[in-house]
Amino acid sequence: MVLYYTGTGNSEYVAKKIGEQIEDEVINLFNKIKGHDYSEIHSSRPFIIVYPTYAWQIPRILKDFIQKTTFTGNKCVYFVATCGDSMGNMSKYLTELCEQKAFQYMGCAEVIMPENYIAMFNAPEKAEAVKIVKNADFVIGNMVDVIKHNGTIPKKKVGAVAKVSSGIINTIFYPLFVSAKKFYATDACIGCGKCTEVCPLNNISLKAGKPVWGDQCTHCMACICKCPKKAIEYGNKSRGKPRYQCPL
Repeated sequence: MVLYYTGTGNSEYVAKKIGEQIEDEVINLFNKIKGHDYSEIHSSRPFIIVYPTYAWQIPRILKDFIQKTTFTGNKCVYFVATCGDSMGNMSKYLTELCEQKAFQYMGCAEVIMPENYIAMFNAPEKAEAVKIVKNADFVIGNMVDVIKHNGTIPKKKVGAVAKVSSGIINTIFYPLFVSAKKFYATDACIGCGKCTEVCPLNNISLKAGKPVWGDQCTHCMACICKCPKKAIEYGNKSRGKPRYQCPL
């Protein structure tokens, strides 16, 4: 069973590609996470969990969901991390998570996809994004071969920078940078409520027809990137930048 969490579609693309090639069920975890639904998930085949990399680790909201949910059936779990650059030393922390859940850790695959974190970086224009996504297909195919043969995804060599990124930097990144305080709606906002629908933490509400952000943000960039009028900004960091949604 392929389970995925996504903000702007990269992990959804990868999850569906895997599901097609191994002919297995693909489930979007968004509604479960948003609805605090921790009911049992059962699969007779290995679990494959696909998600974006947040500060060189698994997103905290997904980790929390996994810890609170009961998984039955097959105990083998593959992880697939989409990222713009590197997943760092993520495997160390996934191994610890698997030990907590009595999972058999089958490794984590790193899939480079277009950057979407426009609160800090630039997202590529559509043509470049398409090229990056198509290049990922080769990596996905190799990973599927491993899964089909019940193999273990080879562990990447981890250097000092990766260890620091997934460790100390991740620890300080959330309290220092992950906040909704800088989000705001411009006069282009039509009050459609799309931003409230796509927020996995129910952190956005409409007041007087305009979105208001709370304090539970995870910086998934779904609200700013999926706004149909491009009416959401993040301080001055997002001004003039392309909004990103997976182009394929």
